[in-house]
Amino acid sequence: MPAVSKGDGMRGLAVFISDIRNCKSKEAEIKRINKELANIRSKFKGDKALDGYSKKKYVCKLLFIFLLGHDIDFGHMEAVNLLSSNRYTEKQIGYLFISVLVNSNSELIRLINNAIKNDLASRNPTFMGLALHCIANVGSREMAEAFAGEIPKILVAGDTMDSVKQSAALCLLRLYRTSPDLVPMGDWTSRVVHLLNDQHLGVVTAATSLITTLAQKNPEEFKTSVSLAVSRLSRIVTSASTDLQDYTYYFVPAPWLSVKLLRLLQCYPPPEDPAVRGRLTECLETILNKAQEPPKSKKVQHSNAKNAVLFEAISLIIHHDSEPNLLVRACNQLGQFLQHRETNLRYLALESMCTLASSEFSHEAVKTHIETVINALKTERDVSVRQRAVDLLYAMCDRSNAQQIVAEMLNYLETADYSIREEIVLKVAILAEKYAVDYTWYVDTILNLIRIAGDYVSEEVWYRVIQIVINRDDVQGYAAKTVFEALQAPACHENLVKVGGYILGEFGNLIAGDPRSSPLIQFNLLHSKFHLCSVPTRALLLSTYIKFVNLFPEIKTTIQDVLRSDSQLKNADVELQQRAVEYLRLSTIASTDILATVLEEMPPFPERESSILAKLKKKKGPGTVTDLEEIKKERSSDMNGSAEPTSVNASAVSTPSPSADLLGLGAAPLANSAPPPSSSGSLLVDVFSDSASAVAPLAPGSDDNFARFVCKNNGVLFENQLLQIGLKSEFRQNLVISSLISFLNHFLCLNLQTKPVDPTVDGGAQVQQVVNIECVSDFMEAPILNIQFSPKQEVQNIFKAKHPMDAEITKAKIIGFGSALLEEVDPNPANFVGAGIIHTKSTQIGCLLRLEPNLQAQKWLVTMDVMTENLAIDLVFLQKFSRTIGPFVAFQVANQDFDHKHSLKIFMSSSCSQVGRLAKC
Repeated sequence: MPAVSKGDGMRGLAVFISDIRNCKSKEAEIKRINKELANIRSKFKGDKALDGYSKKKYVCKLLFIFLLGHDIDFGHMEAVNLLSSNRYTEKQIGYLFISVLVNSNSELIRLINNAIKNDLASRNPTFMGLALHCIANVGSREMAEAFAGEIPKILVAGDTMDSVKQSAALCLLRLYRTSPDLVPMGDWTSRVVHLLNDQHLGVVTAATSLITTLAQKNPEEFKTSVSLAVSRLSRIVTSASTDLQDYTYYFVPAPWLSVKLLRLLQCYPPPEDPAVRGRLTECLETILNKAQEPPKSKKVQHSNAKNAVLFEAISLIIHHDSEPNLLVRACNQLGQFLQHRETNLRYLALESMCTLASSEFSHEAVKTHIETVINALKTERDVSVRQRAVDLLYAMCDRSNAQQIVAEMLNYLETADYSIREEIVLKVAILAEKYAVDYTWYVDTILNLIRIAGDYVSEEVWYRVIQIVINRDDVQGYAAKTVFEALQAPACHENLVKVGGYILGEFGNLIAGDPRSSPLIQFNLLHSKFHLCSVPTRALLLSTYIKFVNLFPEIKTTIQDVLRSDSQLKNADVELQQRAVEYLRLSTIASTDILATVLEEMPPFPERESSILAKLKKKKGPGTVTDLEEIKKERSSDMNGSAEPTSVNASAVSTPSPSADLLGLGAAPLANSAPPPSSSGSLLVDVFSDSASAVAPLAPGSDDNFARFVCKNNGVLFENQLLQIGLKSEFRQNLVISSLISFLNHFLCLNLQTKPVDPTVDGGAQVQQVVNIECVSDFMEAPILNIQFSPKQEVQNIFKAKHPMDAEITKAKIIGFGSALLEEVDPNPANFVGAGIIHTKSTQIGCLLRLEPNLQAQKWLVTMDVMTENLAIDLVFLQKFSRTIGPFVAFQVANQDFDHKHSLKIFMSSSCSQVGRLAKC
């Protein structure tokens, strides 16, 4: 930089600044500023031309006033005029004023660009540096459009001075970050890579920053930079501190350049060339060795620079994840920092070890520091360090230490900071589920979690424990007993009441044999919590009560009295009132068989990603320790269970909840069929009435839904006991689409296209059918979607035994039913298997049945499979068989004119539609 001459001191500016500082009040300051602004304005508008010094002085005053927070609306042209000066100080002030006060929409931007072009073309390194600094400071899109093509040429030109190359590299980096689409890739990209070999380390440092950013977007363009970066890094780490005196910082040679080179190498996988790879390994080993050497200075700057290079080298080792020796050494080095007196070092060590724990080579080495991490969790003063300790315990957890880590997290949870309690709860729940060998331990852990931090236990956590208990037969009895004992505490968290109500409603019969947990005691225990709970929990408890009616008929009267009370039937909350009315009516008029069908146990939930893990990922964001679940390939997968407890099984006795998620919902197996007879219907719909206007005949239950879709795009289109069809509509211009759907009357006003889908839908599963519809012309009749599906022939029923469950009597009844008894067919010797043929006038129908006793609950599970496509026959014979094994009722099959569809409809109606509501709870 040229020396500033004696006359460039600008005494007037110094006096003005002194006057401002000496002002006693804000009013005095404003008065002095207004006086100076008036003086400057008169000077700029005066007839006498100002020399460069005066312009520079007055522009400096304007700049100072602006920095004090006052608006400046003049003087811009004078600043632009300073750019044409040949004096350094005048040009410098002009560029400074423009960088601070001129925006990209200014009318002067063209004049400014011309002045910058002149300075870039002058080949004067001082003026070129000022121009490049101005471009980088403004960094607007207009600047990028004007100079993005020129700056790379300056950067790679052979005669460009080192200081200008530095400025050009950083200026181009700024433009690329703001407007990457305007920076052209060309021949200069291969030449800029060779700047890594430049003799001037300042140029190398600036070029490394530029290449790292470019390589992140265009890795193939800059792949050759790997070998050059390794070569330069090797020369730095093997050099003595005296070799690079200008770039040695407290006895650490070129620490900033070393860090940048290590970051550049993290953009690529390990080098394929054995020589380059070996040289890089030597560099990393040298850095790790230097970390073990005694410090050459006691000053903090020395340790900061040394550790900065070390941590970046460890990041590269973790990124490559290919050298077991280096990974273990890095882990041991980080372990030494865990007890360092510097809080920042402890934090960084914990953070890096979280990533190391995901590597199969270093996971065991990380586990050796478990006691140190647990101690940090207990003794650290800084909450951010304690949070990293929790992350590391979560990352290093496996089956060998899961119980210890979960126990320590639970202990810490009692005193943990409120800001991280929810995250700890999610991690404890995930670890307890993921590494549970004994599911009784899992149940105990979650209940303890609710007890300690109930307010921070989200719905996903208690949903998940219910899903797992339902899917695991071996833990259901223990879960019922444990929640029953937990509910006996004087003060229970509401989440514990939810879990207890749900589990006792499903499996309370498994502990009802103990006089201490008799049905009446279970009911009284739950009802004692009823008035202390919120409305959603009360609604769940009402569903538990109606489940008790089926499980424990002896307390039916007691439950009906509760449902009949004014506090329920006249409740101010509509949901509670409706449930009480419906459940009371159901318990009064429904037969025992219907109650057993409607209120049977929830079916197992389908397998899906744990909703708790999904919530933790969402909370922490991508690229954090929660993503280690995908990295740890050797770890066990989640237990079976769905993401939501509202999922239902698509069977003959369970109704999908209308509030189920429809974003991915498809239809059951569909099949193309001939269009049904045409029926004319008006497209005009009264959207303000409760029912649809006269439209073409629709499937039962879908008429009301038709009207709703005139004013909304999403919802349930059709629903019955077997199938739920949801619709999510999006409207665009010029779309095209089709499906397994046929239109009545070969509707020519619409074009359809669909994508093929799986022809089979498993129970409880969802299939998405995308239909693109193009409206060709207007039309007056409403088109009808014709969807056909065929359910599987296998059906089941659970019913209570009305006679002693004697094996010989049961065998006699099965034989009397007309089927042959098959011995040693079922793996469970307690089950009964039969087979037979139903003879009719026109055909012979094969029939298979399996009868499974539950002696403890005094219930039967019968499964029947009739080899016909008509489900009604299955259901009719199942009804007959259930009544035969239970209370015997003569049930004759109709003659050959038997209306199967009518029978199916009657039987389904008698099954009651409350299953959907119970499943939702």
